[in-house]
Parts: sequence; structure tokens; C-alpha cells
Amino acid sequence: MKTRDGGMNIGVIEGFFGRAWSWEDRHEYVSFLNQCQYSFYIYAPKNDAYLRRKWFEKWPQNIRNEIQKLAGHYRSSGIQFGVGLSPFELFFHYKGEGQKKLTNKINELNDVPCDILCILFDDMRGDTSNLAEVQVEIIHRAAEISTAKQIIMCPTYYTYDPILEKVFGKSPIDYIDTIGHLLDANIDIFWTGPEVCSNDYPPDHLIEVAHRLQRKPVLWDNYPVNDGAKKSKFLHLTSFKNRPSELQSFTRGHAVNPMNQAWLSKIPLFTLLDSYRQGDTYSPDMSFDMACNTLCEEGLREDMKSDLAFFNKVGLDGFSTDKSNTLIRKYSRYHQNPFATEIIDWLKGRYAFDPACLTE
Repeated sequence: MKTRDGGMNIGVIEGFFGRAWSWEDRHEYVSFLNQCQYSFYIYAPKNDAYLRRKWFEKWPQNIRNEIQKLAGHYRSSGIQFGVGLSPFELFFHYKGEGQKKLTNKINELNDVPCDILCILFDDMRGDTSNLAEVQVEIIHRAAEISTAKQIIMCPTYYTYDPILEKVFGKSPIDYIDTIGHLLDANIDIFWTGPEVCSNDYPPDHLIEVAHRLQRKPVLWDNYPVNDGAKKSKFLHLTSFKNRPSELQSFTRGHAVNPMNQAWLSKIPLFTLLDSYRQGDTYSPDMSFDMACNTLCEEGLREDMKSDLAFFNKVGLDGFSTDKSNTLIRKYSRYHQNPFATEIIDWLKGRYAFDPACLTE
């Protein structure tokens, strides 16, 4: 994966359920990612049906036009642009017509075009004995057709977290090892760590996973994402923790899955590079302050800091109606400020939980 400054390959994957970002926000992120020296952006919102449940259908022309404009904006700004395709349960009916549909879809993505192509088998059933073999066959076919410079696979079982087998069925025996053995060594693999939403990435864990995958994983970091039934009640604004610079030695890259709130996600995203660059001197509190001071106007940033515990720890279920209304009035003072608007929308329940998100 290409770096911006010879350091860690870090980027954003818009890969969550629920209310997606606007096209305007996605375009605006070009300047933000350049400011933070991120390397890539991957378009993979779960609510784009033409990448998931209706993946075999072409995008309507208006969506296709938006994606092509977005790809051009990122690429012209020096940031790699990717798309995440989730060919929903294709592995149950891949031969014949399924293979033709895949070929057509990859050719459509070639027209975007993409620097990174992700084939994502996450959050779908996996209870079939030959899951790994068929998924590898699908990946190899996609790679054969794709013009993307990099291919990344997300397995159905992308962590050891038992929640995946509880929701999507028991993993086939030796699933991870079989993928590692059969998958072309030039193709990367996403991994979320010990859990779906991992607090840290112990070196021993990453070494063991790399051995089984026969390559270093690309981290799919589910912080600060908040699309789950419980997590949607919170705004994860605090700095990244437990992402030390040593992760560079054990991984091929680091993709961050942000919150449904594009602007508020910038605050934690701003801090990740500090964690990598500053090593043992990294202070999450100082990095958080720097993020707020850099990104938010005076007054707003002080209000956000004072309310941080409510957003990050108390959550919507802990607010009385009076407290919620008080906060809405407070942030309504910042007319049309996108950070404040997202806080108000969250307080008013406009980021409703999507029950399609099952891994919490």
C-alpha cells in the first residue's frame, strides 16, 4: 500500500451501516485527509445496495456520476480511491450466472476507476464447508479482471470474536488457514483484531494471525465507528489509544471505519497519526486538544470538551429530556456549523440504528 510520507499506510474506509455520509462530506474529506497525511479513502457504505444486496445491478446513472467525480477528486489530490464490493452470499451460487455477474460488476468498477478494490465477505452467512475455497476463487477472478493496483479481501470470519459464529453460523474448519494457503500472496486481507471492535492489537496476536494468513494483515479498525445498537447511542470523540507505532512492523496498513457523523469523526481521526509518529511521547489528551483546537471554532470546541463525558460515556439513554433540550439549545447557537449540526441531529435521534448491523 502506498504511503504519503514513507510511514504507515493509513486511510479511511466508509464501511458502516445506517445513515451514510453525504456526497458533499465525502468531497470535503479530500482536504482533511491531505491535512492529516492519510493515504487512501475507500467507498463502501453498507447502505449502497448496488455494492451489497443488489451488487449485481448497475448503479443508477446519478450515483455512478457522483462516484466517478469523487474518484477523480481523490486521485487528483494524491489520495488513493477505493471501492468495497460485498457480493452478497455469491459463494452459495457462484458458478455459471454468478460468475458472469461478477465479471460485469468488476468491469463497471474498472470504469470508475479504482486504485483499490476490496471484496468484502463480512456480515453475511458463512455456514458452508467449502467457504474458503469458493471465496478465494471469487477473489482471484475479480483480481484477474480488475485494473486496481491493490486488491483487499475481507473474510467472513475476520476476527476470533465469537459474536461472528453466533450471528453468521459456525466457521468451517481451518477457514482462515485455507484462505492463507490458497489466496495469491499479492492480495491483502483485512482483520479487525481480537474482537470486532478491538481496544488494542497485541503483537503476539498479529504475529499469529499473519502466520495463519501467510501475510501481514491490513487492520480494519472499528474505532470510532458507532453504527451498532449500543454504540449508536454514543459519539466517540476521544483520541485513539493503544495504536502504537510498532503496529507498522506487524501490519500492511490501517483502515479506519469512522462514525456515521463525518465531521465529528475528524476529531479522533486527527489523532491517529500522532500516535504513530510520536511513539512513547504520544499523549491522547494533548492530541485530542490539538484536534479540537485545529478543527473547531472557539467556543464550540470548549463546549464540546465540557460535554465530552455526556457524548462518550453517558450516551443518549442517560440523558433526561431536559438535558437533551439544553444541549440542543447550546449547539443551536453555532448556526450551520457542521460539527454542531451533527451533534443536534444525534440528540434528536436522526442517526437511527440500522438493525442490519448485527455484530454488537
